Amino acid sequence: MRSFHITSWRTLVILKISKGFKALVAEAESHVTSLTPAEVDEKLGQTGVLLVDLRDVRELKREGKIPDSLHVPRGMLEFWIDPESPYYKSEFDNVEEIILYCNGGWRSALAAQTLQSMGIEKVSHMLGGMKRWQSEIGRIEHSAEKKPAN
Repeated sequence: MRSFHITSWRTLVILKISKGFKALVAEAESHVTSLTPAEVDEKLGQTGVLLVDLRDVRELKREGKIPDSLHVPRGMLEFWIDPESPYYKSEFDNVEEIILYCNGGWRSALAAQTLQSMGIEKVSHMLGGMKRWQSEIGRIEHSAEKKPAN
């Protein structure tokens, strides 16, 4: 069992964690399909395939995104994807396969497992996330607000 400390000026609270994030991610990766950036690149542009960027808006502004990916804040994924949700987004209409990515592959693995538990069969995540994409593929789309320095 792991624990960590949160301190304040008054008390010390120790949270008991029986399964940490590394175990959660490893468990998720054992149940979901993982794709390399090259495999994701091959699928881009195929009919019915949607690449979803789960990163925080600050990461998106700072680093850009993979061209033609849809930004979905991680905290809204389950709500935006469910047609019964008042937050459903029409970008998910006619989608047959979803590929998720984040910065390093951890959030996307957990999110892929969640979508599987919602009944979505054709969902995968990109190993190594945006860091690995930048290293191996390199194609990045920057917002109009921030362009890369020359």
